[in-house]
Amino acid sequence: MRKLLLVPAIATAALAVGVPAANSARDVKIGDNYFVRASGVPTVTVSKGTTVRWVWRGESRHNVKVAKGPTRFGSSSKKTGTYSHKMTRKGTYTIICTIHGGSDQKMKLVVN
Repeated sequence: MRKLLLVPAIATAALAVGVPAANSARDVKIGDNYFVRASGVPTVTVSKGTTVRWVWRGESRHNVKVAKGPTRFGSSSKKTGTYSHKMTRKGTYTIICTIHGGSDQKMKLVVN
């Protein structure tokens, strides 16, 4: 019986000392002509190694493209679904939807 109690105690201790999660992730909502929220240019901050997953929630077609940043990546244009990218390089990324342009649909992604 004591062996069974030891496993949760070890897991709790690992979390307490700051052992990083094996698969950290962050979701970003894509609505009609916005990322995250309907106004402004949001900034999302994640740690290096985090997988960012963009989730389509609007009615229109959108995509995810890096306009400026340490590396380039991007999704296809679509109306539904998700797109994920593991952030392996630190820096600040400007991400836009090329269908709607940076003046209508833009976000900043900061990778520490």
